[in-house]
Amino acid sequence: MSVTTVGRVVSVRTGAVRQHDRPDWDKAARRTWTTAFWKDAIAGPVRIGRLGLDGDKQADTRVHGGPEQAVLMYAESNYAFWRSLAGLEGMGPGGFGENLTVSGIAETDVCVGDELEVGSARLQISSPRGPCAAISRRWNAEWLLPRVRSERRTGWYLRVLGEGEVKLGDELHLVARAHPGWTVDRLLALRFITPRPADALAEAAALEALAPEWRERYARLPLKD
Repeated sequence: MSVTTVGRVVSVRTGAVRQHDRPDWDKAARRTWTTAFWKDAIAGPVRIGRLGLDGDKQADTRVHGGPEQAVLMYAESNYAFWRSLAGLEGMGPGGFGENLTVSGIAETDVCVGDELEVGSARLQISSPRGPCAAISRRWNAEWLLPRVRSERRTGWYLRVLGEGEVKLGDELHLVARAHPGWTVDRLLALRFITPRPADALAEAAALEALAPEWRERYARLPLKD
């Protein structure tokens, strides 16, 4: 396929590991939690290596980070919806803990396996982002995690095919599409909505560009919860 300009980088962010108080509704024994969910905006160019942006950290590397989750991308267009909800009026770029906030594309537009050129880096969409309780803790909204899943506005992870630099304002170019029709939104619907067609589960489990953890998940998911 020909190279197509699909969007632009509107925010570049990295985060350090920090400790925060848990919300009152979070009944975990420890009253603090450690996370790198809060990301700081970076004005100048940032190098993207095999494991992500220079300076970006993860608190729990058992479930976050690594080559299949090197970069987290989120659609700028989602934020207008979240800001319309009570308690989220201040949400904007970085609110979902993403590294790159982008205009022009969202979960319904991009497919697993899409190869994107951003600045001098080449990235490939590896999976949807599987949201966890961190988003609810970050915004002190116990209801937010299930709402993110039902809305399927989660963002998506990318692996690094070619290291390079990215900066605010860089264009986003779609250079290859491995799995047309398998949008991030479709994969999220197949995971979180039932009943699940058996043929779709089998096809998803065989998607070559999909991260192994997600392929294994689709191979195990029941047709109906």
